[in-house]
Amino acid sequence: QLQASGGGLVQAGGSLRLSCAASGTIFSINAMNWYRQAPGKQRELVATITTGGTTNYADSVKGRFTISRDNAKNTVLLQMNSVKPEDTAVYYCKAQTISDDYWGQGTQVTVSS
Repeated sequence: QLQASGGGLVQAGGSLRLSCAASGTIFSINAMNWYRQAPGKQRELVATITTGGTTNYADSVKGRFTISRDNAKNTVLLQMNSVKPEDTAVYYCKAQTISDDYWGQGTQVTVSS
């Protein structure tokens, strides 16, 4: 129901854009989020955007990553600039509704130094 894409291999300092599309069976989405999980670490919240457009970011990505959404298409983007090796992780999108959370399958981002 959530399809994430856009991951890959990028050099440090480069850019990457992740996309996550929610299927038409998910209704009344309040907020959409990007999480990431690096090997051996817990999954962490990277960025959030509400239906009204309010955004929040983890301190580690502030000023480098930008989250945006297209409400009509139920799509959320994560523009990643000035990436660092420590950004290497599997990135997951999540859609929050009134009653449930929906997770995407994850997309691998690898940043080489």
